Amino acid sequence: MTHRHVVVVGAGPAGLAAAEAALGAGARVTLIDSADRPGGQYHRMLPEAYDAARPEVLQHGWQAFDRRRRRVLAHSRCAWWSETSVWALERPDPGHPGPPRVHVLRGPADGGGRRRTTLDPDALVLAVGAHDRVLPFPGWELPGVFTAGAAQALAKGERVVVGDRVVVAGTGPFLLPVAASLLEAGSQVLEVLEANTPRTVARGWSRRPWELAAQVGKGGELAEYTALLLRHRVPYRLGRTVIEARGDGRVEEAVTARLRADWSVVPGSEHTVAVDAVCVTHGFSPQLELPVAAGCALRTTPGGEFVAVDDDQATSCPGVYAAGEITGIAGAPAARAEGALAGWTAAGGHRGTAALRALRRSRDQGRAFAERLARAHPIGAAWPAWLRPETVVCRCEEADYASIRRAAADRASTATRVAKLETRAGLGPCQARVCGPTVAELNARLSDEPAGRPVEGLPAPVPHRRPIAQPIRLGELAAAPEPPFADPAPQTP
Repeated sequence: MTHRHVVVVGAGPAGLAAAEAALGAGARVTLIDSADRPGGQYHRMLPEAYDAARPEVLQHGWQAFDRRRRRVLAHSRCAWWSETSVWALERPDPGHPGPPRVHVLRGPADGGGRRRTTLDPDALVLAVGAHDRVLPFPGWELPGVFTAGAAQALAKGERVVVGDRVVVAGTGPFLLPVAASLLEAGSQVLEVLEANTPRTVARGWSRRPWELAAQVGKGGELAEYTALLLRHRVPYRLGRTVIEARGDGRVEEAVTARLRADWSVVPGSEHTVAVDAVCVTHGFSPQLELPVAAGCALRTTPGGEFVAVDDDQATSCPGVYAAGEITGIAGAPAARAEGALAGWTAAGGHRGTAALRALRRSRDQGRAFAERLARAHPIGAAWPAWLRPETVVCRCEEADYASIRRAAADRASTATRVAKLETRAGLGPCQARVCGPTVAELNARLSDEPAGRPVEGLPAPVPHRRPIAQPIRLGELAAAPEPPFADPAPQTP
C-alpha cells in the first residue's frame, strides 16, 4: 500500500484508466471532471434523467468501459468529484519540488453557489483531452455551423439533432464517428467530405503498412462506419471540403469545392448544396492550459504541440503526469494505456511489473498511429486562400481577416500581444481557444515573423498560457477557499 494521494483531472478513457491503476497500486484517488458522469467525449453518456433506452451499448468498447467505471466509482479509496472545474494550478515555491496545488470549483458551471476549495496531492495526473480545431471560412460564424465535436456531443449526450440536412466536412477519421452519431440521432447526412486528396491519404496510411497490424480494432471500427454510410447511402468524398456557408440569419447553403494537395481550390469545382447544418473539424487542439500552468515542457510534432513525457508518462514538472490527447492524438486504446501507466507510476507502483511492458507496447503503437494520422490528414498550407477581407476569424470579437492583415502589415503590430490588442482577436469569452492557433499562423505568414516572437522580460505569448484556466466569477475568486470536502461515500452509478 502506497497511501499516496493521487488527483486525476479528466474522467475520459485516459483519466479513468489512470484512476483504476492508481487504486490498484494502493493510492487514494480524487477523480475530477467537469461533466456529471465519467466517459469524456468518447464514452459520452445520456443524462440519468433520460428514460429513453440507452444506446451506449453501440459504442466501441462500451462494456469494458462500463465495468471500469463501476469499479472505480465504487472503490472505497476513490472520491468522485463530478461537475468540478480545475480553474488554476499553483506551483510550489522554488526549492520545494512537487506537484502544484489544485484549485477547484465544485458545482455546475452555469449554477450559483459553487464552492471553491484546494487540493494538495502527492501526485497529479492530467488527462484533460482536446477540442476541435476549426479553420475559418466565409460564413462559418452563421448559426447552424457546428464543430464536429459539438454536434457529436449533442447527438450522443442529449439526442439533439443539429439539423435535418447535414454536411460533415474537414479532415481525419473523426469525420466517420461524427457522421454515425448524426445518423443514429435521426439526421440526414448528405455527404462526408475529407479535404485531403486520395494520394495524400493513401501515402500517409500506406507508409510502413506492417505497423497497421497492431490496429486491428480500428480496422473493425472503420468497417462498421463504412457499412453504416453505405446503408444510408452517404457518399464519402476525398479532396473536397466546405469553403463557404451562406444563409439569411442561419446557414441555408454550403459551398463545397475540390481541393489540390495543398488545399488550394480547383477553379470551377464549386458546388452549392442546400443544408440546415454544417459540421466541420480540421483536427484537434490539445487542452494545454493546465499543463502549461503546471510548468510542463511541450514538444512540437507534425500534428502540433503536445506535453512532453518520459517512458512513465511523467512530465518535466515533478509529481505531474500526463496522458491521453494532451500527449498526442492517438485514439482511445493508446489513451487508456497512457492513463494506466501514468496512474500506476503516480501512485508509486513498482515499475518492474510485467503488465507495464504490455501497456508501454500499446502506448508506443498508439504513438506510431498518431504520427501516421498526422501524415495522412495534414492541414494544407493554402487554406488561407479561402478567406475574404470580411471573413470573420475570431467569432467572439468578430475580428475579420482584413484587420488581421492590417496588423501584420504594420511592423509595430506584429508582436502577438500587440496584434491581439489591435485586432481584439482572442480577447473574447473563449480566450483564443478556437482562434488562437489560426491567428498566430496567419500573423506569422503575413508578417514573415515567427509565431509567438518573444518579448524581453515576458513569457512566450503561447495561446495556452492562461493563469485562470476556466471561467470563475469575481465573487468566487474573492472568496477564501474552503477546506477540502470530506471524501463522499462511494456510490455505484
